[in-house]
Amino acid sequence: MTRAGGALLVVGDVVTDVVARHHGALAEGTDTVAEIRTVPGGAGANMACWAARWGCPDVTLLGRVGADSASWHEEALVRAGVRPRLVVDPEAPTGAVVCLVDVRGGGERTFLTDSGACLRIGAEDWSGSYLDGVGWLHLSGYLFFSASGRELVAAAVGDARARGVPVSVDPASAGFLRELGVGRFLALADGVEVLVPSRDEAVLLSGEGSAEGAGAKLSGRFPVVVVKAGAHGALVARGGVVRGRVAAPAGVVVRDSTGAGDAFTGALVAARLRGKGWREAVVEGCRAGAMAVGGVGGRPPGTGVG
Repeated sequence: MTRAGGALLVVGDVVTDVVARHHGALAEGTDTVAEIRTVPGGAGANMACWAARWGCPDVTLLGRVGADSASWHEEALVRAGVRPRLVVDPEAPTGAVVCLVDVRGGGERTFLTDSGACLRIGAEDWSGSYLDGVGWLHLSGYLFFSASGRELVAAAVGDARARGVPVSVDPASAGFLRELGVGRFLALADGVEVLVPSRDEAVLLSGEGSAEGAGAKLSGRFPVVVVKAGAHGALVARGGVVRGRVAAPAGVVVRDSTGAGDAFTGALVAARLRGKGWREAVVEGCRAGAMAVGGVGGRPPGTGVG
């Protein structure tokens, strides 16, 4: 199914993250001291940057942004080694996410999301020619949560299947999945070869109570399922059976868990494009996730934003 080599095309969200790291519970009705930074983010954009960091030499990101910050986001992507293909929306601003990170709570985060231009990406922004030279197509799950995004997904998956290009999807948000509906998401994801959900997303999509049960069940529908479980590592399932489990690196200090799943997926795909086996690729994903939680924001360290 998966071929080594070829470029990576990522289609997904580009947003501005406002990361507020606070110590303990928020003080309702008054001030809470926090460390606040504004950084480029978005699940699709983060994943593309981590894939480039993990050795994928040719990464392109297709996304939609507002004119308010298009050049800033483009510069950040180029700095991370990603070729931006950003559509500038004439009406909507770039999406924005406020990430509330409880430092004393292990770096767990809560998101306040204004998707902005991200939700307006559509089939008119897609061309089958974008797959020229591409060895892997990755779609952010946020595309599934708007009507225009779903039209783009259908067009992109159809073109990729016609060319024999494998497609991966990260479902992105358990909350949005509940709103969309499990059955609807699974139907829309028909034709996807690799599903990379978090544990919570996998449990929701499968109806099973554990990461193992969820991965096994979902791999009866998708050829490969890789379930991300944070500090508990990850697993890979194929053909209805869990084929491997990988522990998370030990001794990791968590500063901010924003983008850890995106880092995992970027490294996983980069490893597969280099010809690594699934277990090796999952190990690489866990390493990238551990690196991500040590910084602030969802981008790799050394790109000028983390």
